[in-house]
Amino acid sequence: MAKAKIPRHKVTFELHAPEAKEVSLVADFTDWEKAPVSLKKQKDGKWQEQISLPCGMYEYRYVVDGQWVTDPQASLRHTNAFGTENAVVLVALDQPPE
Repeated sequence: MAKAKIPRHKVTFELHAPEAKEVSLVADFTDWEKAPVSLKKQKDGKWQEQISLPCGMYEYRYVVDGQWVTDPQASLRHTNAFGTENAVVLVALDQPPE
């Protein structure tokens, strides 16, 4: 029997950091520091990357030039074990799949 394909949805992660030299996305879906995702710098100073994720709730942060940063644009946050906050993104069923 064939395994059902889990629908994935494109999520854009974006951080305005015009002075940064390097920005990475670290998240529960990247196993945090084990597999960070490098963001690409745009001409307007924003760093951005699009990730395909299945429906669910995910926690993430950015690493900007070696410093962990919570997404200032995130409306949902969760206190982590280090006493800081992780941003939370919800990937919902009503989002169009890729």
